[in-house]
Order: sequence, then C-alpha cells, then structure tokens
Amino acid sequence: MLEPLLGINLEPFYLSIKLSFITTVMLFLILIIPSYALARTNFKGKSIVLALLSLPIVMPPSVLGFYLLIIFSPYSALGAFLEGAFNIRLVFSFSGLVVASCIYSLPFMLQPLIAGFQSLPKSLFEASYSLGKSRLNTLIHVALPSIKPSILSALVITFAHTMGEFGVVLLIGGSVENQTKVASIAIFEAVEMLDFKTAHFYSFILLAISFLVLFTMYLTKNTKAI
Repeated sequence: MLEPLLGINLEPFYLSIKLSFITTVMLFLILIIPSYALARTNFKGKSIVLALLSLPIVMPPSVLGFYLLIIFSPYSALGAFLEGAFNIRLVFSFSGLVVASCIYSLPFMLQPLIAGFQSLPKSLFEASYSLGKSRLNTLIHVALPSIKPSILSALVITFAHTMGEFGVVLLIGGSVENQTKVASIAIFEAVEMLDFKTAHFYSFILLAISFLVLFTMYLTKNTKAI
C-alpha cells in the first residue's frame, strides 16, 4: 500500500503504471515476429488478419469490454476451464486487466512496428542473407536496430494508451481496491461522488505523466536527428 499524499491515495497510479508497463513489455515481445512477418510477406487473407487485429482502434471500448467480460466470465466455457484447471479468474482481477489491456492496446503496438519493418529496403535483408545470417538473426541484429524510432513510438503510444484506458478496465476489472482500481476508474468515482478535489488531483497527475512520456519520445527523436 502506497502512502497517501495530501490525504489522497496514490495506489491507483501505481496500478496504472504497473498495468501499462506489463502490457507494453508483453505486447512488444509477443508482436516482434508477427509484425515482421506481416510487414515482409503477402498472403491470401492478409487484409482480413490486419482488419481483425486493428479492430480495437475503431471499436468502442465498452463493446470490447462487454464481450471480454462474457468470454472471461467463470460461467463461460473458457472462464470455467481456466478456473477449474488453473484456478485463474480473469474477471475482476489484475491478471484479467493485463489480458484485456493487451487485446485493447494490440494495434497501437503492432502498426508502428509493421510500418517500421516495411520502411526497410529489400536490399538490406538480401545483404544479410548473403552473409549467411538466418532470418531470425537478421530480425534481431539487422532489422530491429534499424527501426529504433518505430520501436520507440510503439512503446510510448502503447504505454500512454494503456494508462488512459477506462471502458475496458471498468467492465473487466471493476473497482477492486488495490487490485483493479486504476487511475481512470478513481477519477470516474471521484466525479460521481462530487469530490472534485480528488478528481482534479488524479487528472492532473495523469495529464503530467502523458505529457512527460510524449515529451521524452519527441526529445529523444529530435536529439538523434541533430
């Protein structure tokens, strides 16, 4: 439990930052190879795959949260299996927030990575293969170092986007103190109770974090460009 500052509980911010960090790292590690494959290959049905993976961008968060709640519910086949076999309940738990956030923020990590890989010339890969490097070796030692700006954008956007989640986290996690009550939920509850002092405080901190994250990204990009 974090010590309160000026009588205001800071635990929601700890949970928000923790959720954003875990989601960002997991999505980056999971999507490196799929984004590389989607960027460098063409296959039948690729447009359908990209459309499905990009759905969270245009889908209302409440719609996605509702369907995830149905799927992860202990009364569904998947939810009952996870709880019976592994004693895992995804609804109203931090684990559920991580899974839901990974699904909701997936395109914000995927699209910058795909764009970065697509920007690389074909000759770069051919030169690597001619030197005897495998596809995996080329990905790790040639492609990834060459798209650092895209990686930075993907990490920053995914982190910031997860920090601001509301609809999905509300439906999947609810407002369980010290477990699922993230900053956006805390702001909503403070406004509901007409506690505008707390709402202002939480909102200002989220605003400051968002600005600092974006400022760091642009500062890093501009410094490298000089």
